[in-house]
Amino acid sequence: MHFDVEKSYTVFIRDVHLAITGYIKQQLAPFNLAPEQTFVMMLLWQKDGLTQNEIGERLGKDKTNITRMISNLENKGFIRKITCTDDRRRFKIYLTAEGTRLEQDVCSIMKETGRDLMEGISEEERATLRRLLGKIKQNAYEGELAEVAKETADYTI
Repeated sequence: MHFDVEKSYTVFIRDVHLAITGYIKQQLAPFNLAPEQTFVMMLLWQKDGLTQNEIGERLGKDKTNITRMISNLENKGFIRKITCTDDRRRFKIYLTAEGTRLEQDVCSIMKETGRDLMEGISEEERATLRRLLGKIKQNAYEGELAEVAKETADYTI
């Protein structure tokens, strides 16, 4: 059976993701922020002092990726890590004055970018898009869980 890449929804969704990420990256270039780093900053603008684990859980990222993003943001002077007093192995992440200053401009750019990306798409179409993408996401999670269940079916406690 032949797999037609040009008709593949998974490839199309990946291409949409890459296009959106590229556009966001271009919009954020003046602020020296990558799209993924911006999501970390947005969480901290909502609630400063989150732990690395909390950030990772909220963004669905593993510890290695979060550590790298935190390190990059720290090197840029946007955040600082403070060791937790109750557990010296954990860090809380706080915005610096420079990181706080970025909030208004970056949030404005992100809102404008969202409007640009949805230009010409009606509210009804947006609701349909959200619903359909939600179904695809759910199917992916269910498929992932089914695979894990298959892989562990032979294990006993």
